Parts: sequence; structure tokens; C-alpha cells
Amino acid sequence: MKTNLILIGLGGALGSILRYLTSLYVARHFSTMIFPYGTFAVNVIGCIIIGIIYGMSERFQWLTPTLRLFLVTGFCGGFTTFSAFAYENLQLLQGSNFTGFALYSILSFIVCIAAVYAGLLLVKSI
Repeated sequence: MKTNLILIGLGGALGSILRYLTSLYVARHFSTMIFPYGTFAVNVIGCIIIGIIYGMSERFQWLTPTLRLFLVTGFCGGFTTFSAFAYENLQLLQGSNFTGFALYSILSFIVCIAAVYAGLLLVKSI
């Protein structure tokens, strides 16, 4: 268990650092307040990375549970949780669970924005 936590922590640290550097790089090249290009780029890149990891693991059977914790839970989780959200939605679609896909997508979007707003209101009320 301790080894797993260390692997997740190391992967998460690397993912978080790379997220920050990627966002800075994109922001320097596409500087505008009209659209959050840095975050958008990180989310798309993270989705590509998680797709490659899962695709490679299914095709070549190389992803051990330990490596999966490091790469998927740690690195991709630190880089962007949106990649996990997108992959889970893809699994729902591939399983023909269209109701689950719609509920998960719509509720995640609405409830998470509402939760951010609720947190903001909570702090403002203190």
C-alpha cells in the first residue's frame, strides 16, 4: 500500500509540474482572456495520453497494476482529471450505456459548476 501511494504521489507531482509548464507555454503563445487555451490544451493532451496508455496496454499487455497507478492515477490524475472523466464516458459509450453517459456528462457539468459557485458563495458569506 505504501509503495502504491508513493508511485501515485510521484506520478501526480510530475503530472502537476508538466500541467503548469504546458499551461505557461500555451498561454505565452495564445495570450487572450477570451478562451482558456492553456487549460483546454492540457485537457486535450491529457485525454490523448490516457487514450495512448490504455490503447497500448490493451494491444501489448504491458500495463502492470503498479505502472497503471503511476501513469493513469498519478501522472494523468496530476496532469488533468478531465482525461479520466473522458475515458469513463468513453467506456459508458462503448458499453452502450447511453443513459449513464448522458447522466454522468450532464450532471458532472452542472453539479461541478454549481459546486464551485456554492464554494464561492460560502467563502463570501463568512
